[in-house]
Amino acid sequence: MELRHLRYFAAVGEEQHYGRAAQRLRVAQPALSRQIQDLEEELGFKLFERLPRGVKLSAAGKLFLDDVRRILQDVSEAAERAGRVARGRSGTLRIGFTENASWRGVVPESFRRFRYLQPDAELQLQPSSSLEQLEAIRSGRLDAGFVFNMPEADPELQRLPVAVQHIELAAPKGHPLTRLRKIRLRDLADATFVWFPRRESPALYDRLMHECFRGGLETPRIVQEGLDEATILSLVATGLGVGWVLGTARWRCPKSVVIMSVVDLNVALPLALVWRSDNASPLLAGFIGGVQRLPDVRALSS
Repeated sequence: MELRHLRYFAAVGEEQHYGRAAQRLRVAQPALSRQIQDLEEELGFKLFERLPRGVKLSAAGKLFLDDVRRILQDVSEAAERAGRVARGRSGTLRIGFTENASWRGVVPESFRRFRYLQPDAELQLQPSSSLEQLEAIRSGRLDAGFVFNMPEADPELQRLPVAVQHIELAAPKGHPLTRLRKIRLRDLADATFVWFPRRESPALYDRLMHECFRGGLETPRIVQEGLDEATILSLVATGLGVGWVLGTARWRCPKSVVIMSVVDLNVALPLALVWRSDNASPLLAGFIGGVQRLPDVRALSS
């Protein structure tokens, strides 16, 4: 039994006439009659009672027609759902991001754009560190992620540069450093620091330590570690010390914290959208295309 048998039967059952059903289906009437006969032989019972003009559903045929209509409707809806996924109009897209990149700029704008253009798709967002995102992308648990300091060479992954963030200093309001017109690294020699653990971002940790040493801050006085930027900002707000954060922290820092530039510190963190080279998801392709068209990303690539 094939789907065409069910479609042919439904047409004859609804029209109660082979000729009209054949016209509706755009098939020859003899061929339609043979298909119905084949179906009846396979089922082992008659679906129609033959009349001088037309046909009439048998009792079994009436019950069968109800079920066939549901089956054909289910098949049609299944095909439509699959088609939306194939065209990138539906399905699930899993995107990772670092929390400190999500407050302003490309990351939140890309999510808003996707939800507007793909209202039938499910967007699953996963906040996590850059290292955790890279592992999840490689393993297939994420389709893509917004990652800081993406390694230069990785044949498994593709990247799209989307922004550049700079490291700045967070200090409690009223801290002596806030009274300086210009802050240099050597001015921080007596400051206590809330620092991030090296395991969270070894490359950034080593680079920042190197830059501090080069600028005269040879041994920072680290009194506590904060696992993420939110923790660092919270600890700075208590007056425990100063800490390094991204410039975007201005958009979400506590009122008791001031974000300041250090004139001789130039540590830039490139942010990139990263995905597996072999990920053929139409939804992912649409998301990447949407990010590429964002004004900030176009300006960065020009």
